[in-house]
Amino acid sequence: MGVLDGKVVLITGGGNGIGKETALLLAREGASVVVNDLGGSLTGADEGSAGPAEEVAKTIRNAGGKAVSNSDSVTDYAAVQRMVEQAKDEFGGLHAVVNPAGILRDGMFHKMSESDWDGVIEVHLRGTYNVTRASIELFREQEDGAYVLFTSTSGLIGNIGQANYAAAKMGIAGLSRIIAMEGARKNVRSNIIAPFAWTRMIASIPVKDEESAQRVERMKNAMRADQVAQLAVALCSDKAKDVSSQIFGVRGNEIVLFDQPRPVRSMADLSGWTPEKILDTCLPAMKSDFFGLDASADVFPYDPV
Repeated sequence: MGVLDGKVVLITGGGNGIGKETALLLAREGASVVVNDLGGSLTGADEGSAGPAEEVAKTIRNAGGKAVSNSDSVTDYAAVQRMVEQAKDEFGGLHAVVNPAGILRDGMFHKMSESDWDGVIEVHLRGTYNVTRASIELFREQEDGAYVLFTSTSGLIGNIGQANYAAAKMGIAGLSRIIAMEGARKNVRSNIIAPFAWTRMIASIPVKDEESAQRVERMKNAMRADQVAQLAVALCSDKAKDVSSQIFGVRGNEIVLFDQPRPVRSMADLSGWTPEKILDTCLPAMKSDFFGLDASADVFPYDPV
C-alpha cells in the first residue's frame, strides 16, 4: 500500500532531476503517472525530444507501475490542456499536479537580453499558470486536488545573476498563495517547494574559485533530487489535506518551513509624513529591522544535514 494508491498525478519536467525522481516515487507510492518532459536543453534553446519522458514512463511500467509519457511544452496552454485530458483518458482522472519543469538563462541584470528574460518567465511563471489553470476547474468540480509547485531561494532570498529566475519564482509564490486561498472551500490545495538538490541546473553554475568548488562538491554529495521528491509526493497525499499555502525547502535530509511576508514594524505621524520627516525619523528608526543583501548561501552557510 502506498500513500497515493488510486491517485493520478501529472508531473512536468519528469525526464530529469527532481522531476524524474518524483515521477518514479509517485509510481512506487501507487499513483498512475503522466510523465511530461519537453526533452530540451537546460536553456530551452533546442526543440526537445520525447525520449526522456518515455524512458521514465517505461521504467515505471517495467517495475509494474502505471505511466504514460508526454513531450509537450508547459508554455503551450492548449498542450497542457491535452495533458489533463490524457490523464483522464488513460487513467480516468487527475488528482494532483507536480510542476518542477524549468530552464535557466543566468546573467547579470544590466546585461540580460529580452529573450533570456522572456524565456525564463515563459517556462516558469507562464508554465505554472498553464498547468494550474488547465486543471483548476476539474479539481474544484471534484472537490479534490493538490498542486506542488516549485519556487527557489533565488527569489525568496536572492542570488546574483538570476533576476529573471528570481522574478518568476516569486511570482509562483504569489500564485500558489491565491490558488490555496480560493481553493480552500473546494478542497483544492497548493504548496511550493524551494529545492536544494544536485541537478543539471545546479551543475550549470560557474565555479570561479576554490571555495565555490568545495561548496558545489558538498551540494553534489549531500543534496539529492530524490530527497526533494519525498516531500513533493507527500504533499500529494490525502493525509496532507490540511496542508496548503505553505512554502517549504528541502536541503538534504532537512525540511524547512519558510516564513511569508508580514509586517515587521510600522510608524505613524499623525500630522502626516513629509519626505524630510521620513528621511530624518522614519527610515532611521526602522533601519535596525532592514533586511540585508544576503544571498542564499549566506542564509544557509552550514553543510547539508
